[in-house]
Amino acid sequence: MKLILGSGSPRRLELLAQIGLKPDAIRAPDIDETPHKAEQPRPYCARMAREKVAAVPISDGEVVLCADTTVALGRRIMGKPADAGEAAEFLLALSGRRHRVITAIAIKKGDKIWERDVVTNVKMKRLADIELNSYLATDDWQGKAGGYAIQGPASAFIPWISGSFSAVVGLPLAETATLLLAAGYPVYGERS
Repeated sequence: MKLILGSGSPRRLELLAQIGLKPDAIRAPDIDETPHKAEQPRPYCARMAREKVAAVPISDGEVVLCADTTVALGRRIMGKPADAGEAAEFLLALSGRRHRVITAIAIKKGDKIWERDVVTNVKMKRLADIELNSYLATDDWQGKAGGYAIQGPASAFIPWISGSFSAVVGLPLAETATLLLAAGYPVYGERS
C-alpha cells in the first residue's frame, strides 16, 4: 500500500518523518479555500480537509492523507495572511489573548474517508511593537495560518498551549496514526 500526502507543506512532511513515515508521493490539491458566508472555524477546517482529500486522484493500493490548519479567534477564521500588513493585523488581534488552532485530517482509501479534527487552545503573550516588527521582518509569517508558526521564531510568543503541539504545527500525529491504521495502512512494522 502506498501513502500519498495531499499537501505541499514541508512541515507535514517533517511531522510524518517523526513517526517514521515517508510518503510515496506528494500530490497537493488546488482547491478554493474561501470560507463560506458565516461559516464557523471548525466546520470550515473539516470541510477544507474533506475537499482536499476528494480532489487528490488516487489508484488502487493507495491511501491519501490531507489536512487543514486554521487559526480561530472566536468565530473569526484567520487564514494565511496576504501580506505583512495582514500578518500584523492578525498578530495584534491574537496578542495577549487565547485562541484556538484547529487541524482537520482526512484520509481516503478507495471510496471511504476517515476524518478527525483536533482543537488546541493557545495563548499568545502581549506583543511589544519591537517584537511584532522584528518578527514580521523574518518573513516567517508567510504561508502560516494566523500569521505565525509555533515551531519558529514566534515560539517566543507562546507561553502556554493546551492540546496537541503537532496539530498546531500542522498534523496531529497521534490521530493521524490512528486513522491511517483504521484505513489499513501499516504505520508500525513492514510496509511493502
